[in-house]
Amino acid sequence: MPLIDILFIAVGLAMDAFTVALAVGLHLSNRGGISFRQYFRLAFHFGLFQFLMPVTGWAAGLTVAQYIEAYDHWLALGLLTYIGVKLIHEGRKTEEYAAADPTRGMSLVLLSMATSIDALATGLSLAFLGTGIVYPALIIGIVALAFTAAGLALGRTLGLRWRGRVALLGGLILIGIGIKILFEHLTA
Repeated sequence: MPLIDILFIAVGLAMDAFTVALAVGLHLSNRGGISFRQYFRLAFHFGLFQFLMPVTGWAAGLTVAQYIEAYDHWLALGLLTYIGVKLIHEGRKTEEYAAADPTRGMSLVLLSMATSIDALATGLSLAFLGTGIVYPALIIGIVALAFTAAGLALGRTLGLRWRGRVALLGGLILIGIGIKILFEHLTA
């Protein structure tokens, strides 16, 4: 597969990671800023999951495809809605309660999974095409890492300007991504 095709796939897959990172950046900027550790954790995990999911999908091949396709969009919607509602809820609480960090713990794992479910399907597609997986998965992971860092930076910048309702905006963005994923799968 030509590098340009892999890059287009990687950018397409990274858009969800970028948007989620933007929402997380908005949320964290409302809490006082984003540390290097938070940048690293989110970008690393999103990049890692974007690398691992195509590999997993490729390895699963034809055997599991029909089972995953039946509910992957519902899983993504559920995970993103859960995190989005959690961000909105935390944004309405006092500063001490809003200390939850989406770049740690189960929130980080759920966000990483939700943004990389499409990468699983991509891995399945690459298996069907008889393409190798390591090189495309590396490119996909690196692009997701870069887009995640960029999304966090943009979210931080916008959050500093829009202090106040950024938790609501971030939560609505996550829920919107989940609805978009569901709509795309139901209309395809």
